[in-house]
Amino acid sequence: MPPLNSLPAAPVPRTGEPLTVVGIGADGWAGLTERARAELRRAQVLIGAGRQLGLLPPECAGERVAWPSPLRPAVPGLLAEHAGRRVAVLASGDPMFHGIGRTLAEVAGAERLRVLPHPSSVSHACARLGWPVERTEVVSLVGRPASGLHAALYDRRRLLVLSADAATPAEVARLLRERGFGASRMRVLEQLGGERERVLDGTADAWPHPPGDPLNVIALECAAGADAHPLSLVPGLPDEAYEHDGQLTKRHVRAATLAALAPAPGELLWDVGAGSGSIGIEWMRAHGSCRAIAVERDPARAERVIRNADALGVPGLRLVTGPAPQALAGLPVPDAVFVGGGLTAPGLLAACWEALPPGGRLVANTVTLESEALLGQWYARHGGDLVRIAVAQAVPVGGFTGWRQAMPVTQWAVRKP
Repeated sequence: MPPLNSLPAAPVPRTGEPLTVVGIGADGWAGLTERARAELRRAQVLIGAGRQLGLLPPECAGERVAWPSPLRPAVPGLLAEHAGRRVAVLASGDPMFHGIGRTLAEVAGAERLRVLPHPSSVSHACARLGWPVERTEVVSLVGRPASGLHAALYDRRRLLVLSADAATPAEVARLLRERGFGASRMRVLEQLGGERERVLDGTADAWPHPPGDPLNVIALECAAGADAHPLSLVPGLPDEAYEHDGQLTKRHVRAATLAALAPAPGELLWDVGAGSGSIGIEWMRAHGSCRAIAVERDPARAERVIRNADALGVPGLRLVTGPAPQALAGLPVPDAVFVGGGLTAPGLLAACWEALPPGGRLVANTVTLESEALLGQWYARHGGDLVRIAVAQAVPVGGFTGWRQAMPVTQWAVRKP
């Protein structure tokens, strides 16, 4: 997922000697093309992980620089330090697939990169398993919480999980058991393409293997048990899927709200007055590249938002704790804004409207007469759609069944011209 904040500015030249990025696998020097070997021989500076640098022979005589930790913030400074020299960066497999290539393109400029890819671990794994790559979902847990796997668990689904280290398989097995997917088959493919390649097999319920090689990929064939509760990919998850204190946009209204917000890949949502975080969470579940910032003034509810995001597979949800509109200052420009609480706070709607770029969407829901009157004024000024959503649920009435009406919700949805 792309970061919400851009990389820090750094004086990295975008002209001059190309920056060569060489993908390397577990097969090391022997698996490289002659062109890749030639680039590594002529490089004056070789940057990579210590393990990768150790795969190079003495004929690669350039200065060897190991990436520091954390890696991403160090990239601009390292490139600036070695500006003017022939630099080659080593990357695992395909540098542009969950690799350092994207960061280097952002920092140095894509036009300056010369990328020489190697088969990715995913290509190797699918080749070993006989799985078509285009029909295999990939979830990366490198530098990400394991809870990101929750949203991908469905019965009979094939998944490849990119491991962070040797402990990841056991962590994945535990997560599968907790989610009712203990019968899922797990295969851990280590050192793919190398001389020490091996495959460990088992199920999540009885994963028998101790931690092995840190360079591994996990192949999952998901099998849902009777206690599994896979959740729909479309908005309108059951209310029971959320931990809440009553401050929750209810299921049917939530589905209508997400339809009005119209999430698209890569877009950013502000969920203002997030409550339990349901709108931001389901916005992010709409597509893996969707991003959201939940703004919630109550600290207890803010903690609940994070727990819900983890449980529902979107741990990348960003939380801002504080009152709006003050808490909105300095946030990245949104593509859409949802206001679910605090509509009558002075200046809130105006701040959200001003923050939107042309074409941005704003959706606001309310159940109070005071906030409804405010939405009526904004509707008269800016147009859009002003609707009332009423939902009734069948409930027992003695020995019969009747309708119980929920409080009607007034919704204003508008696109900024």
